[in-house]
Amino acid sequence: MSIPGPVGQGLQLAPFRGLRYVAERVGSLAAVTSPPYDVVVRPDGLRALETADPYNIVRLILPQADTPADRHRQAAETLRRWQADGILAPDPEPALYVYEQRDGHLLQRGIIGALRLSPREEGVVLPHEEVMPHVVEDRAALMRATAANLEPLLLAYRSDGSVTGAASVVERTVRGRPLLSTTTEDGFSHHLWRVTDPADLTEIAADLRHRQALIADGHHRWATYLRLREERAEPGPWDFGLVLLVDTARYPLRVRAIHRLLHQLSPREALAALSGPGSAGGTGSEGAAFRVRPVDGPLPQALATLAKAADEPRAGNAFLLAGHGGFHLLDRPDPALLARTVPTGRPEAWRTLDATVLHSLLLEHLWKVPDTPAHIGYIHDAAAAVEQAERHGGTAVLMHPVREGVVHDLARQGIAMPHKSTSFGPKPASGLVLRSLALG
Repeated sequence: MSIPGPVGQGLQLAPFRGLRYVAERVGSLAAVTSPPYDVVVRPDGLRALETADPYNIVRLILPQADTPADRHRQAAETLRRWQADGILAPDPEPALYVYEQRDGHLLQRGIIGALRLSPREEGVVLPHEEVMPHVVEDRAALMRATAANLEPLLLAYRSDGSVTGAASVVERTVRGRPLLSTTTEDGFSHHLWRVTDPADLTEIAADLRHRQALIADGHHRWATYLRLREERAEPGPWDFGLVLLVDTARYPLRVRAIHRLLHQLSPREALAALSGPGSAGGTGSEGAAFRVRPVDGPLPQALATLAKAADEPRAGNAFLLAGHGGFHLLDRPDPALLARTVPTGRPEAWRTLDATVLHSLLLEHLWKVPDTPAHIGYIHDAAAAVEQAERHGGTAVLMHPVREGVVHDLARQGIAMPHKSTSFGPKPASGLVLRSLALG
């Protein structure tokens, strides 16, 4: 079913009293930031962030304890202690925040605020990926315990590209002195400005009420927002969730792949299954499940081979397997096997997605790998996925990015892609501004 354009008031972005680090109480603002919780490569990335500064935001978004209940309780206690000790302090008045990220020639600007939550059928906020229930449950328990939105979702909307409305406020605001500035280890500079002028807030609201947004990053947190709102009978702060809104007509997002790390499947076993029962081969012979070819490294060269194969009209779906077995390219899947294993009743654009074919044909049908954290890890960085596969004997399945137009088209049709199909960016740094629901 197609999703209509936004009904009612469209996007409603409310000012809030941002909860922010007090610069004088921490080593540096860069040292207390983190990538979003699901981008942190555990355990190495987690340890690096924890040791960067004792007040790093990762201690709130990925608390470490023996049980889930203990983790969530620890995060809540840490948040309360940091506020009591003056590590985190609320801004004096409600505001929207203009946020800028810059890395060389890449520039992204958007507005951080508390967005009114709306169900999918309203056509205001469009998800494009399915979610994993256990992740939503974990994020919901963390938000209940902390009563806070600890990191903003990334939402994309599209204007006509003119410098009017919200865009005009953004461009005027960045000419002033920023509230904070820092440069993180990845080379990105980050700047934040407060917007409190009533005329500016009215101009933003009037523009956004006609807009529709796509969830670019944060499907599990959006699903968590909706679940927690449903738990409350009375209107209140849980009716809103922290987001960064980016106008992609002015600041286009990058689309990257999210790779799979198969913890308990070795490259030898993965390749053998391609020629085992039910696959009809595996070396590119007639009737084979895939054409399988070893490719030369190092990783950048192997990824270039994957990109070239994915762009070939006859290649179909293409994947790069990596681990101690080196690199192997899988492409040209068998059409008959696809027809038998990929679910029907969905648009062709969904049935031919790499993530759809990977999960339906390879993971479920040939490799028999359950989609659980013990068996599959989702890693945004290809090098990290390969390094972990080689260290622990697993298999990294490296993916090619989905075209952004495909994502938008499926979202407007109300069709969810398989979870972790895309990685839009650059993602907002976690730790620059938090939203405490106790502050409204």
